[in-house]
Amino acid sequence: MSNVVEVKVPDIGDFENVEVIEVLISEGDTIEAEQSLITVESDKASMEIPASASGKVKSLKVKVGDKVHEGSVILELESAQAQKPADKKEAENAPKADPDEPKADSASDSNTAGSGQQEREPAPQASSGTSRSATVVIPDIGDFDEVEVIEVLVNEGDSVEAEQSLITVESDKASMEIPSSESGTVKSLKVKVGDKVSKGTEILELAVTGSGGAKSSEAPAKASEASSNEESKPVEQDEKPEPRGEASAEESGQTRRVSPTQAFEEDKRPLRDLPHASPSVRKFARELGVNLAQVKGSGPKSRILADDVRQFVKQAVAGTGAGTGVASGAGGGLQVLAWPKVDFAKFGPVESKPLSRIKKLSGANLHRNWVMIPHVTNNDEADITDLESLRKELNKENEKSGVKVTMLAFLIKACVAALKKFPEFNASLDGDNLVLKQYYHIGFAADTPNGLVVPVIRDADQKGILDLAREMSDLAAQARDGKLSPAQMQGGTFSISSLGGIGGTDFTPIINAPEVAILGVSRSSMQPVWDGSAFQPRLMLPLSLSYDHRVIDGAAAARFNAYLGQLLSDFRRIAL
Repeated sequence: MSNVVEVKVPDIGDFENVEVIEVLISEGDTIEAEQSLITVESDKASMEIPASASGKVKSLKVKVGDKVHEGSVILELESAQAQKPADKKEAENAPKADPDEPKADSASDSNTAGSGQQEREPAPQASSGTSRSATVVIPDIGDFDEVEVIEVLVNEGDSVEAEQSLITVESDKASMEIPSSESGTVKSLKVKVGDKVSKGTEILELAVTGSGGAKSSEAPAKASEASSNEESKPVEQDEKPEPRGEASAEESGQTRRVSPTQAFEEDKRPLRDLPHASPSVRKFARELGVNLAQVKGSGPKSRILADDVRQFVKQAVAGTGAGTGVASGAGGGLQVLAWPKVDFAKFGPVESKPLSRIKKLSGANLHRNWVMIPHVTNNDEADITDLESLRKELNKENEKSGVKVTMLAFLIKACVAALKKFPEFNASLDGDNLVLKQYYHIGFAADTPNGLVVPVIRDADQKGILDLAREMSDLAAQARDGKLSPAQMQGGTFSISSLGGIGGTDFTPIINAPEVAILGVSRSSMQPVWDGSAFQPRLMLPLSLSYDHRVIDGAAAARFNAYLGQLLSDFRRIAL
């Protein structure tokens, strides 16, 4: 007998509707618990989703390209019950007990006959009331290494259920809760707040009751069944040596995807010989146009790490490495001089302070964007005298509500109107195609103690000024507290970087790839403006629009900035 179990996507943090980029198993495959089933990819990371139980795949419920979230059914699994067919055969072959003998002796004889050679412990030890110890470890959470435990959600002695959150970890960009893989009682905790953990780190030890004995008794039967299946189907294994490859996906009728291994097609490299790297590192390499076949890994068993990819790009840009692996083409990078090595201490006292993780990672992204995107900045000014008066009136009227309207809320609303008039600014470049987006998710730069982050306001076109102000205030508070989730920083179509509260007259903001434009806003100031007959004091707001010159030309950028200035000067135009 067997029962069908649905394997679902567990709690993987605040990732919603992430795309399936790889299906690692096929219908009919026998899988083990914690074996990877699918690979999903968000805007920030790739991760493999493991199986929660062992068994045989009855039917797949997802395919490449599907969007999944917590609770989505991945597959149906035929999970064997405690009484297996193999056990039945052993029971039939076992000598029958004398009906006159006591039941306890009969049970003992049956166990002895079933084992064949060695005597087992008394039968009650294998009953459903037995318990076993299980160690819960950090699963594969993408390319997050040495993340910090910021919260422990259980205590020793607590009873936990499968998929219940145990701890909260935080990387430079996101916080996520790690769920339990089994139900039971917490015997001992292995981590505490402040510890650094990574994949495989032990979280706690559970006392698992109930099905523990049944699971342990099933293990030999599963192993023997799996081995017999392998012996009986050698031809099928030869026919499908690589179920993870694209060929098997095509044979099963799945839609061909843009594969993470596409960069190796030109090398005619078998998929089983691909460089050793995690999905997130492969994605990182694709974003930089790096061929991993030319990168030397420094991790265990020559595993390629993200730092190896960064070092390769640095060498290519400096002209000291093999530049052929970078998408910029053969011949290396910019042929610049090596970075100077200076002993600053010989000139006076110094203090060395490491960069925060946010600054290190965002710095690498900013450097990539600045080098790979041809930036041009258009500077203009907008007369916001009347708009500032309206803003003050709104704040007086809504003083009791606690919602403070800032100029940034008006800017977001005006930018949405400008993006609708100039749709190429609300787009992304995908190879030789321009992807024009029909939604308006506006990101705004938030200054935090740990560095710059960009929360995203979704569907800004469907929200009013007060709604935008309220959501912007909430997101900014979460950013300062370091509680923004990855989903809250993804999917932006256009960004605004406002320095109005600090100062400056204009600047060149760096485009937040894969967007094609970003608006920089500096401090407004009173200036004399000629109205045709006299100079009038007007409050002028500097606008600095950086754009990707591969997509947008100078005339379009000037029109966009001019139109934005008109909207801000007379906000009634928004309704037109």
